[in-house]
Amino acid sequence: MTTPDSDIDFTSLPDVDRTGSGGGHSTRPRRPRFDGDVSAMPDRACWALQHLLTRRYISSESDRDVYSWIIEYRSDLSVRLSELDLQLRIAEGVDIAYVEQARYESAKGIKLLRREPLGTYDSILALHLAQMMRAGGDVGFLITRDEIHGLFSGVLNDTDRDTVTFTARIDAAIARLAGLDILRKTRDDEDSYTVSPVITAIMTASVITELQQQFEQLLKGSSE
Repeated sequence: MTTPDSDIDFTSLPDVDRTGSGGGHSTRPRRPRFDGDVSAMPDRACWALQHLLTRRYISSESDRDVYSWIIEYRSDLSVRLSELDLQLRIAEGVDIAYVEQARYESAKGIKLLRREPLGTYDSILALHLAQMMRAGGDVGFLITRDEIHGLFSGVLNDTDRDTVTFTARIDAAIARLAGLDILRKTRDDEDSYTVSPVITAIMTASVITELQQQFEQLLKGSSE
């Protein structure tokens, strides 16, 4: 027997969990994670925010759960980050999420993203790999250690005229990008690397322009 809508007590029905933390309907309030936790966001959104603030990027390939939380709570996370002058960026083509500092002039604002910066050679290597990736249609590709060293041919940096020092700097840049999972060693040859498409997400147009200027200075013989 069907009950007419006029006979239903809507106030007695369970509330819909609109935070997404319960995956459906729930009447239970969110439990604080610790004493003093007053967050209005569900736990997964809070954890996703923590990852975004402490890591250069989140990849669906290596962190599927965290990436899925970012997508699920994208709107809430964008608001929280915006309050800190930060912007959430999601490169859906390669399933990468990361945070950028908003660019605007403010006498009172302060930069919060103070992650360990890439060195000159790290940045220049990233520049070359990003350009190669985009030229190839944003598809991952293989590159050898010798080919990477070849990218720096013609550099006349006054401080690196010593061949041993120059070679060591390039090898250090390779290790740095491997540590960021941008370069991944192949199983068959430890001197060959797969370049991850993530590099096209974190190397924005403005960053590429700035790094291109740095590289041109190295080609002219400027010191680091």
